[in-house]
Amino acid sequence: MAAMSRLLVLLAGLAGALGVASAAAAAHADVGRNLGAISTICLAHGPALLALGLWGRSRVLLAAAGLLALGTALFCGDLAMRQFAGAGLFPGAAPLGGGIMLLGWLGVGLGGVIGRR
Repeated sequence: MAAMSRLLVLLAGLAGALGVASAAAAAHADVGRNLGAISTICLAHGPALLALGLWGRSRVLLAAAGLLALGTALFCGDLAMRQFAGAGLFPGAAPLGGGIMLLGWLGVGLGGVIGRR
């Protein structure tokens, strides 16, 4: 569990940095809505990953955090590819990432209900 916790804290830092960078880019250029969405998702999920990495002490919470991280990476990666390369990662990547994030958040709720397991 310690390795997963360290990885989550690292991913939280990366999400936060990406969120700030994409917000700055969106504020200084007329680039459409992708960078704003990337910023919003990263700045919302970065702190959640940090909290789960530091205090998530159950398998359920760590699994939920893994889903949040995967979904965030997939969703934001797809939007970034659309923004900078003109094509997404693969068809349906952003909705898949969003669905995985939803499962992650439901896992966080489940982890709060069942406690440490």
